Amino acid sequence: MRKLIFLLAVVALGASRPWSSTPVQRPAVPVVRDQGWARNPIDRFILARLEREGITPSPPADPRTLLRRASLDLTGLPPTPEELEKFFADSSPAAYEQQVERLLASPHYGEAWARHWLDVARYADSDGYEKDWVRPWAWRYRDWVINALNANMPFDEFSIEQIAGDLLPRPSTEQLVATGFHRMTLTNREGGVDNEQFRFENVIDRASTTGSVWLGLTVGCAQCHDHKFDPISQKDFYRWVALFDSTEEVDIDAPLPGEQGAYHRMSGEYRARRNALLAEYNVPALQAAWEARMLEAAAQPGKWTDWDLAWDCLLKLTSGGDGEKIIRKKPAERTQRDNDVLTDHFVRNYHFAVGQPKYRELKLNELDARLTALKNEFPRLTQAYVIEESPKPRPAHIRVRGDYKSLGVAVEPGGFANLPPIPSSGRTNRLDMARWLFSAGNPLTTRVTVNRIWQEFFGQGLVRTSDDFGTQGEKPVYPELLDWLATEFRESGWDVKHIQRLIVASAAYRQSSAARPDLQSKDPANNLLARQARLRLPAELIRDSALSVSGLLNPALGGPSIRPFQPAGVAELAYANSVKWTESAGADRYRRGLYIHFQRTTPYPLMVNFDAPKGNVPACRRQRSNTPLQALNLLNDPAFFEAAYAFANRILAEAGPDPAKRIELAFSYALGRPPRPAERARLEQYIAEQKAILDKEPESLARMIPGPAPGADSLTTAAWTGASSVLLNLDEFITRE
Repeated sequence: MRKLIFLLAVVALGASRPWSSTPVQRPAVPVVRDQGWARNPIDRFILARLEREGITPSPPADPRTLLRRASLDLTGLPPTPEELEKFFADSSPAAYEQQVERLLASPHYGEAWARHWLDVARYADSDGYEKDWVRPWAWRYRDWVINALNANMPFDEFSIEQIAGDLLPRPSTEQLVATGFHRMTLTNREGGVDNEQFRFENVIDRASTTGSVWLGLTVGCAQCHDHKFDPISQKDFYRWVALFDSTEEVDIDAPLPGEQGAYHRMSGEYRARRNALLAEYNVPALQAAWEARMLEAAAQPGKWTDWDLAWDCLLKLTSGGDGEKIIRKKPAERTQRDNDVLTDHFVRNYHFAVGQPKYRELKLNELDARLTALKNEFPRLTQAYVIEESPKPRPAHIRVRGDYKSLGVAVEPGGFANLPPIPSSGRTNRLDMARWLFSAGNPLTTRVTVNRIWQEFFGQGLVRTSDDFGTQGEKPVYPELLDWLATEFRESGWDVKHIQRLIVASAAYRQSSAARPDLQSKDPANNLLARQARLRLPAELIRDSALSVSGLLNPALGGPSIRPFQPAGVAELAYANSVKWTESAGADRYRRGLYIHFQRTTPYPLMVNFDAPKGNVPACRRQRSNTPLQALNLLNDPAFFEAAYAFANRILAEAGPDPAKRIELAFSYALGRPPRPAERARLEQYIAEQKAILDKEPESLARMIPGPAPGADSLTTAAWTGASSVLLNLDEFITRE
């Protein structure tokens, strides 16, 4: 009986309608007693609640803290001393607003906010799973995100192009590149795995990710059974999955400006030399026979196990995984790209069919090396990983208990019963669904999106469970404010910068973050926002800040991922030593953390230590931990020590011989403020102690720095390198106040 009561309670809960699915209506802005505090409607909603609770807001943050806060939030970089001084010198009432406009217009704005979006897109530069192959063109999608954000593309367009850019009328290359969002799924290339199973897993991932990112719902919980808490049936889930079930992965040429001219000028010579090499090694005849035998083996699985292996490798190892699609085309129907993909695969992998001795006898390993060298001699077009809709839709079914092999009843593509239906003129597709997300009848997308924007400025959303707007998620602390922002977002034409501008202009955002004893009993978690939040910087921004203040930062925008210095032994943790970490040369190694190559099985240590997501599932909010390993990372990592040495050189060069000016300038760069008397005295003492120690240990001095700074001796340079490291390790440096 007790079990039956429990089950009935669960069913009743699952049938309840979450608050988030109620229509969004613009609430009236409340009246407040303290008319002078509120700067815009955001403040009135917050102040009305604070006044009811008998709580006063915190005083404004000082100008230095405020500009540093806004700079880190909007561009991910600390302000320079020059920017700070210019701000202080501007006595106009609109001085702060002008700084906000400057930051929103900065090209680094797109980099900072791309970091948040790439978290939910589960961005990575490798496949994941055992082999974890590198995806050399994943960055092309990342560039699209940065450019779209810098252009302030309306959020509905930004989303529709990612969800269904391939289904738009005559899609442009950039609209196809946007669908790279769906190519961030993991890819399993391990021999012997069932390709259909992992195709199914990728479809499930795309469907679940889309539901999580734009609806804030844990729709994937209904893969095996009806959702235990939210009103999402298994049938509804597989109707949603059917929207993605006919997608195919495709790799395309997606050239950047200026690439095509050189490529086409040299393509004739490249083709001639490539064809000559192929003829020299008798590839056309060998490949034709190989293709015929491969198709024969595919039609009779189990008859020739060596050729079964070769067929399995064709499906897994070709670019885009489209080897089967190409080999089943008639040669006359293949594109030049098809021919290159298939021939390159044959040359590199013929040994799976005929064995290594025969492969080496034919010298195809030698040819593979020569073809690679030839390709590297000539200009190449940038490529992109995208999706397209199959011309023949797949029949869709419920999968019994979530098993891809167990087909249940047939379903048609569609949405969820507890939400308004998706309008469609025929068979519902991804484009219909993408447009429906932004329809007036859908209450979720606008609420979910403004909530995630809010959390990046206050450390948590108005709904703290920004990844779950269902019945198990938390309700908003300020529901009227959430709906006011949601309607404002929609009515602004889905203008992201408009919402951000409102938030950073508010008195609530400008408050001091200092802890208040009077709030410990009333609001210990700061849910009511009577003060700002102190937030430990994300992993990438800690590194960016160190590079920025040291003068090492390479501000170049976009492009391929980079590999900065990494401690020995990290890449070697990958399966069969398959990951090679070749350190980037020159200025590339000092680019922003956003561009660091993310290898799913062996991620860059800084990312792991400072809570960057794993890139396997959408991360709608980052966690913030506090571990000893973080301190050790900042103190001992050679990359941060190099930044400290460069920072010391910068201080000694720019401040001259005056010790007081050196300390002033160091604090201005690192913390955006002058040192307090006790801090000045302590740093002077530290530098004197370091000089005394190193003067007695010349061997330590020689190991510590590569050489003296211009105009300074080795002892001073080394002592200031230590002092710089102290500043870069301060809690204040890695914290957004």
